[in-house]
Amino acid sequence: MYPYIKALGAEMMSISTDSIYSHWVFKEISPSLKNVIFPMVSDRTQVISRAYRVLNAASGASFRTSVFIDPEGIIRTKLTYPDDVGRNLPEHVRILQALQFAKQTGEGVPANWMPGQPGISTDPSNIGKI
Repeated sequence: MYPYIKALGAEMMSISTDSIYSHWVFKEISPSLKNVIFPMVSDRTQVISRAYRVLNAASGASFRTSVFIDPEGIIRTKLTYPDDVGRNLPEHVRILQALQFAKQTGEGVPANWMPGQPGISTDPSNIGKI
C-alpha cells in the first residue's frame, strides 16, 4: 500500500518504542516486514508516543495507533486499535482520500463514502435534512 499512499501525495512511517536493533531483527525474520520500504522510527525515549498521547504507561509501549497529519501539521484523524486487532489499510487509504476530497471540494464526506461518490453540504442549515 505504501506506493499507493505515496502516489496520493502522503508519507507513511511506523514508530514504536522498540530499538532500531529490534526493528532490524524483526524486519529480517518477519515475512510481512521483509519488503517494508517506509521509514521505521525508534522512539526509545517515548517522546513521540507521549506527544501523540499513545503511550501505554503500564507496558512502556505505544498503543497501536495511526495518526493522519495534514500538510499544515494538524492531526485530522487518529485511530487506536486494540492489541489483538490489526489495522485495516484499505480503510486508511479511504480516510486519506476522504480528507483530500473534503479539502479539495469543501464538502463533507458522508458515512460509507467511497472515492467517486458525491460529498454532502456542510452548510449548518442542512442539519436534520440529510
